[in-house]
Amino acid sequence: MIKINNLSKTFKSGDHEVKAVNQISFEIPDGIFCAIVGKSGSGKSTLLSLLGALDRPSSGSIEVDGKNIEKLSDMRLIKYRRDSIGFVFQNYNLIPNLSATENVMLPMEFKGISVQERRTRAEKLLGQVGISGIKLERRPGKLSGGEQQRVSIARALANNPKFILADEPTGNLDSNTGKVIIELLKKLAKTANTTVIAVTHDDSISKSAEKTFTLKDGKLISK
Repeated sequence: MIKINNLSKTFKSGDHEVKAVNQISFEIPDGIFCAIVGKSGSGKSTLLSLLGALDRPSSGSIEVDGKNIEKLSDMRLIKYRRDSIGFVFQNYNLIPNLSATENVMLPMEFKGISVQERRTRAEKLLGQVGISGIKLERRPGKLSGGEQQRVSIARALANNPKFILADEPTGNLDSNTGKVIIELLKKLAKTANTTVIAVTHDDSISKSAEKTFTLKDGKLISK
């Protein structure tokens, strides 16, 4: 379980302070698909960065299974991100000169997993998200947007993470492909026992989520 306690993140803008996240508290149970929604500037991307340990809060705490992650050393934070979190981005962020399989293999390399084991797991994960056959060896530029996002999701699952953090996962996809990707993430939340947290302004995602948190001006206005 993720437990957020009075979480705040403040940035300085000239002589002023901007509270991008302002004393937010909520809990997310394990193994569900949830959404964080809000307009541009509401603080949802900042919140996602804090949950992903890409930034440290100004105050408050983030507890994962009872452990305060903001108190971890830099080295332990790196390990936490590598082992516990998979990231899915709006722009896919795939390595253009690597094949679909090689992109999914990459995160496992940093854990010291053998090449054969990496390849076997990558192909299995890609099969689970609907990428198989000749597409396994295609580079991102030879795949459609929906196919690239499927590869991105498989890569996020590479190290068997506890959480997947998805930043506008359907932002560059047409509505039909977006629905397929959302159903895929919902299914993975159950079958892989992975908590999926999607930041979005897409109403179809929030309607599909088991829990939805709405932000406005850095504050949580509904949960």
